[in-house]
Amino acid sequence: MKIAVTGKGGVGKTTLASTLSSIFSRKYKVFAIDADPDMNLASSLGIREEIIPISKMKDLIKDRTGAEPGSSFGEIFKINPKISDLPDSLSIDYDPEGRLKLLVMGTVDKGGDGCICPASVLLKAMLRHMILKKDEIIILDMEAGIEHLGRKTAESVDIMIVVVEPGLKSLETARRIKKLAKDIGIKNLQAVINKVSSAAEEEFVQEKLKELKIEVLGSIPQDQSVVRADMEAKPLTAYDNSPASMAIETIAENILKKI
Repeated sequence: MKIAVTGKGGVGKTTLASTLSSIFSRKYKVFAIDADPDMNLASSLGIREEIIPISKMKDLIKDRTGAEPGSSFGEIFKINPKISDLPDSLSIDYDPEGRLKLLVMGTVDKGGDGCICPASVLLKAMLRHMILKKDEIIILDMEAGIEHLGRKTAESVDIMIVVVEPGLKSLETARRIKKLAKDIGIKNLQAVINKVSSAAEEEFVQEKLKELKIEVLGSIPQDQSVVRADMEAKPLTAYDNSPASMAIETIAENILKKI
C-alpha cells in the first residue's frame, strides 16, 4: 500500500500519519516518510533525537547529483541520480524488530534554489523510488501542495487522505487538493474528519464533503490524549483507551477495505 496524507496546516495530518504507521507496523513492514516542511513526524512517533533531513545533506547531494545544493543557474547535474540504496541506509529504525522505519526528506528553500536544483532532484527521485519500487507499506506525511509528486509517481499512490477539521478554510484546502489530485492522476481520494467535538460539527463537514464528492473514511474526536502525546513526545498509541487512537484503528481497517 502507498498512502499519502495531506491537508491544511494544523489539521492533524501528522498525528494521523504517525498513528497509522504504528498501527500498520504491527502486521506489516512500514516506511513512514516525512515530506512536510515542518518535519514533525519523528516527534509524533516519539523519536526525540535530532534528525538531519536529507535535503540538508550537502555532501550526499553533491555525491549523487554532481552539484552543490544552491548551485548557480545553468550548472550541469544528474537528473536521474542513483538512490536505490538510500532509503534503507538513511532511514531510522523505529522499533527493534525493524518493522517501522522513518525517513525525513526535508524541503528545499524556494528563495535561492528554485524548483529545479540538485536537492529537489534528489528528493523527487527518492520519493519516486519509494512509491514505485519499494514493497513495504509507504505512509507519506505531505504538505498541502501535492504537485511535486509528479504524474507517474502520483498514479502509483493507492490512496490519498485529506484531513479536514470543522471549518471552511480546511474544506477549501480539501477542494483545492481534490483538483490537484485529479490533475496528476490520483484516483482514490478519501477524507478523514479530525477534531470533532459535536455531532453538529461532524454533520456539517460530512455535508460539505458530500458536495465536493469526497468519501469519508472516518472521523476522529477531540481528545486530550493528542495534546498529552505532543507534550510528552510519545506516540498516540501509547495511551490506552484514547478515543482518537481507537478512531484511527477503525480508519486503518477502512483503508484496507478501500484498497
